[in-house]
Amino acid sequence: MSSKLIADLEQRIADLDAQSLRRRLRVAESPCAPHMQVDGKPLLAFCSNDYLGLATHPRIVSALQEGAALYGVGSGASHLINGHSRAHALLEERLAAFLSPYVPQARALTFSTGYMANLAILSAFGGSDVALFSEELNHASLIDGARLSRAQVQIYAHGDTAQLAVLLAASTAARKLVVTDSVFSMDGDLAPLKDLLALCEQHDAWLVVDDAHGFGVLGEHGRGVLEHLDLCSPQLIYMGTLGKAAGVGGAFVAAHATAIEWMVQRARPYIYTTASPPAIAHAVQASLDIIEGREGAARRVHLCGLIAAWQDKMQLQRWQRMASQTAIQPVLIGDNAEAMRAATALYKRGFWVPAIRPPTVPAGTARLRVTLSAAHDMADLGQLVAVLQQLEGEHA
Repeated sequence: MSSKLIADLEQRIADLDAQSLRRRLRVAESPCAPHMQVDGKPLLAFCSNDYLGLATHPRIVSALQEGAALYGVGSGASHLINGHSRAHALLEERLAAFLSPYVPQARALTFSTGYMANLAILSAFGGSDVALFSEELNHASLIDGARLSRAQVQIYAHGDTAQLAVLLAASTAARKLVVTDSVFSMDGDLAPLKDLLALCEQHDAWLVVDDAHGFGVLGEHGRGVLEHLDLCSPQLIYMGTLGKAAGVGGAFVAAHATAIEWMVQRARPYIYTTASPPAIAHAVQASLDIIEGREGAARRVHLCGLIAAWQDKMQLQRWQRMASQTAIQPVLIGDNAEAMRAATALYKRGFWVPAIRPPTVPAGTARLRVTLSAAHDMADLGQLVAVLQQLEGEHA
């Protein structure tokens, strides 16, 4: 390869370093849990999306082992060739039933990742005659899906339903999609979904909801933001992930059966991708047993207690605790270099909390992204609060 090409890349990487924007991989040497071994160092982790602490649950581990014994370790092909196993079918039936109080005539479709599920939704429902209205702070998968959709994309400001109402009223597109996260992954706040759904019903638009950070956590039975806000409509297209609160892996889309059938026919990320291992789908069944049972309810109650304790104890002077009622509790710092210094200092003191910088968040809003899990206890939380308050003073 040309040395000029390599030199160009090296300079661009150096530019990232100069802006405190370079990302680095760390190697976890133990299972996902609050207390981990990372690059040979013991750490107290506040960075995973394992909100209910199910990633190492023995019942789910046993179910994954059982699934491998029943179905093997690979699916062999895409769902529409021969990769759609009984395990996938059973999981999809259960997920549809789980969300049926909120999605009329529900059917579900499983995917290997939430990123792929979002690309599938927007590529299937997009087109040159479609107007797509995208929330300003949507996840990268929704942004990339909008780019691939071939639709006329308009972006509305974060949570600004008044602006969205104006855009919808002015649109003459044959079909319309409003696309939003439910829980915003870098801020932790909720989208105004009741108002968004009302607008969609008024303007005959689909409402695409990415509930990656709500499924399993929100709602009395863990059915996510739809249960939490008591939303129900045939115009909902709901995406939930199975590798966060569910503790396993993969994702799914739930919608009216006709909408899901359209995805089977037209969603390229579904049609042309090898199906995920059926053992994963088998293990998720055990996760759902926990989520909708007493143990899941108890874990959600404990998580809510941690969130309340954080909000009570985490008092800051210069840095800012952002308004969030969810397990995502960012600490806004602002400057990229200061955020990196804080994350590095935390790491040296035995805490794993990532610094989030542009382009993941807007310029000038670099932050520490603290995520809480039901696997944490109050002592874990107290240690984090103490070290953050100490660091804020040191970095003044």
